[in-house]
Amino acid sequence: MAKSDIILTLCAFVFALALSFILTPLAEKLAYRVGAIDVPKDSRRMHKKPIPRLGGVAIFTAFFVSVIAFSVQFINNELRGVLFGGMIIAVLGVADDVLALNPLIKGIPQIFAVFLPVFFGVRIERLPNFASGEAFFELSTVWQYVISMLWIMAILNAVNLMDGLDGLACGVSSIMSLSVAVVAFLLQDFVVFMVAAVLAASCLGFLPYNINPAKMFMGDTGAMFIGYILGCLTIMDMFRASDVITFAVPFLVLGLPIFDMFFASVRRILSGRSPFKGDKMHLHHKLVAIGLSQRKAVAILYSISAVLSIVAIMLTGEGFRRAVFIIGMVFVIIAIGFLLMWHSGSKQEETIEKEEQGE
Repeated sequence: MAKSDIILTLCAFVFALALSFILTPLAEKLAYRVGAIDVPKDSRRMHKKPIPRLGGVAIFTAFFVSVIAFSVQFINNELRGVLFGGMIIAVLGVADDVLALNPLIKGIPQIFAVFLPVFFGVRIERLPNFASGEAFFELSTVWQYVISMLWIMAILNAVNLMDGLDGLACGVSSIMSLSVAVVAFLLQDFVVFMVAAVLAASCLGFLPYNINPAKMFMGDTGAMFIGYILGCLTIMDMFRASDVITFAVPFLVLGLPIFDMFFASVRRILSGRSPFKGDKMHLHHKLVAIGLSQRKAVAILYSISAVLSIVAIMLTGEGFRRAVFIIGMVFVIIAIGFLLMWHSGSKQEETIEKEEQGE
């Protein structure tokens, strides 16, 4: 990657960071004007007073303006589709933050939005073939569309589900975006490097307003948009690497929201509930429930995300045996954590149900 590309990306990073920081107070005024206020009306809310939730407008605007301003000459067909879909996600997020839309109503626009980048070429075209000696097997066009759309939709919702503590989703998204940028740099993919860096800067510019005690939330506008962009970027870069082991990198970089979403879905299904029904049993809720403050819980989750990202970066270009060993250790640790949380979560869930019945 040329030195000029790195300098240009650094300039875009600083610009997006400053723009996001400057725009957030304006987004706060807009939130009060349109009534996009998060009122703590149920036990899932961790805050005690109403807080505006249109911070995602600042993140989206800073990202979009910066990408157009600094990489307009590099915008290819794939990135064009990502930006088109991102605008739909942002508009949908604003509508949800203002009107609190039904999940089923949000589903159709989400599907259309994730379809656009896939239509423009952002697709998972092959998967590792562990059943034979061949490294990969090619997917048919139909399966490329299906798997790619499912991946983007999953990451979009995973980041959104993680947005439960002050500064959590925004900070973890900053770590994940920076990690994607580093991996893209190692793989010499300038477009993804630039876009991921700008996304990280847009999140970091908003983060000072979002850390505990939060002055503003990014809302679904920010969480869905960030998850959408991360889902697209991992397809554009990591899923296209020539090394089979590199397919594990996006699962590590995005490991925290993926694990939290998977755990929540399995637990709800096994308990006979809808996987789409919210509760107070996410990983961050459990950390607070055992007595940690919001800041300490968030710091722990930041650390976990950072460790997973470091392992992912180490995997990029490393030997196969070392990579398998590292992945194995990570999954052992995750499995132990899963079992411990499942055991502690059952008693906590019973307590919550009794409290809700008492109300």
